[in-house]
Amino acid sequence: MRLREEMPDFPGITEWINGQVTKADLVGSPVLVHIWSVSCYMCKESMPSMNEWRDQYAANGLKVIGIHIPQSEKDTHIEMIKKAIAEQHLTHPIAIDNDRETVDAFQNEYVPAFYLFDEALQLRHFQAGEKGLQLVKKRLFRILGIEEES
Repeated sequence: MRLREEMPDFPGITEWINGQVTKADLVGSPVLVHIWSVSCYMCKESMPSMNEWRDQYAANGLKVIGIHIPQSEKDTHIEMIKKAIAEQHLTHPIAIDNDRETVDAFQNEYVPAFYLFDEALQLRHFQAGEKGLQLVKKRLFRILGIEEES
């Protein structure tokens, strides 16, 4: 996806955990989409930040959506995914994209990956890999209109 491109919907989702959302539900809110896989160690490293931002910036309107994609056949087992979601305290909506239709709509090849959209659901920032979380946070502050922490 290119900057300022509109967020796609969530086609081909196998199952939703913690509630289902549509693109229409998200209009008017800044949205952080986190693409991850249960077998990805780096993905698990980024989960505390997702939880922190979800909770800390909810009052600023931020919506966090997780999209789980399989990296192997075993990653499609829903009970293993649900266990990881519980262990990582992920309470935001998680889309299970076993057929990779949504991740294809996002034109994504990486895990973890972070897509930050503004209230008009236009892409404002993309980052892949857990090392870029500071860059995501910096852009998040700009979209939310809050001062950066010193």
